[in-house]
Amino acid sequence: MEKRRITLPLTEELAGTLHAGDQVLVTGTIYTSRDAGHKRMCEALERGEDIPFDPKDATIYYVGPTPAKPGAVIGSAGPTTSGRMDAYAPTMMSVGARGMIGKGARLSEVVEAMKQYHGVYFGAIGGAGALLAKCIKKAELIAYEDLGAEALRKLYVEDMPLVVIIDSQGNNLYESGRAAYLAGKENK
Repeated sequence: MEKRRITLPLTEELAGTLHAGDQVLVTGTIYTSRDAGHKRMCEALERGEDIPFDPKDATIYYVGPTPAKPGAVIGSAGPTTSGRMDAYAPTMMSVGARGMIGKGARLSEVVEAMKQYHGVYFGAIGGAGALLAKCIKKAELIAYEDLGAEALRKLYVEDMPLVVIIDSQGNNLYESGRAAYLAGKENK
């Protein structure tokens, strides 16, 4: 496991250097979307339409931030459960999105798509939305304003603390970490 700083966009080359368990500080542009936004984007793609941002090498943060207080860029911005996007993630990766930020396990279909499209799933700490918001230096609403907190936003983040949960080879920290824990218990 490595600690390192990375700068987005998440190219295939950069994704290939990340390994499950790596602790990273991420700087660059990310997009926010949850299930309602993902549904709209995937429906647009099915109709042959463009989505509101260029998905090539993009990273999507599964978050519905609270409203910003006066003088703040954004409100609390903690991750939502990633499984809610599992039905849409393979489609998003098929058009170029490579990074996902959230919390919780992913379905095997998502892991297979990550291997196929060289995707990376980053874990953010649930319950630390106020801390994560401090890493967000710019926030711009770009689409789906009617969805409120789930609207599509473009964020610029600096040194956002994340952990690589699943890497582009399909290695999964939730599985390897559990196996290491159980092996340690057996050896006591």
